[in-house]
Amino acid sequence: MIDWLRDDHQNPAIEVGGQTLPIAIRRHARARRLTMRLSPDGREVRITLPTWGRTRDALTFAAARAEWIERQLDRVPRNLSVADGETMAYRGEPLRIAWDKAAGRKPVVDNGTLRVGGTADGLEARVRRWLEAEALRLCGDDLAFYCQRAAVDVPALRLSRAQRRWGSCSGDRKTGRCIRINWRLVMAPDHVRRSVVAHEVAHLVHFDHSPAFHALLARLFEGHLPEADGWLKREGRSLYAAFG
Repeated sequence: MIDWLRDDHQNPAIEVGGQTLPIAIRRHARARRLTMRLSPDGREVRITLPTWGRTRDALTFAAARAEWIERQLDRVPRNLSVADGETMAYRGEPLRIAWDKAAGRKPVVDNGTLRVGGTADGLEARVRRWLEAEALRLCGDDLAFYCQRAAVDVPALRLSRAQRRWGSCSGDRKTGRCIRINWRLVMAPDHVRRSVVAHEVAHLVHFDHSPAFHALLARLFEGHLPEADGWLKREGRSLYAAFG
């Protein structure tokens, strides 16, 4: 239930379900109406409105949809601690963290367990670095595979920490192309991660979402695209349950 709305043009916010959420307002030249979404981590409400829209319009829009915001908050996964005995996701499967100070600092996967040593206070950072390295390795293999299928040169690959996009493709043939993939996809099932990489590779050929783009993507990706897209829509927020 909404308790109050802060009508502050510099720091607008709304209180829903006992939580005070900042409202991030973005004006877009191509926007024709107001749209609203909750950030994946549930920390802010994001509203896009036409350039002529007023801040007050956005606040009124949020207030009228407070129940929707509260329902979305209920779907945000609660933070998981990265600690000995806790379970996290890796390639779509649960992986139990087994910390032993005397063990090697580099994490090792062993039959559903991630064995890692070193100091306790640096555990989360070490696990995250390992996940990011795995993401780069796996996405690199995916990228090479789909570029070969598409008969295009393999572009530079970078990991992204974006909260709104799973992948992006930038640059051109002159300046050099670069594909960015959200590192958290290493926690998703393989077919979901691969669908995002295939999507960005298709953009190397068609820098739009035209019928030609979708036809190429369908040829590149060996899995079922609606299933992969559906998983991200249903479960994507769960990838933000750990590591802030």
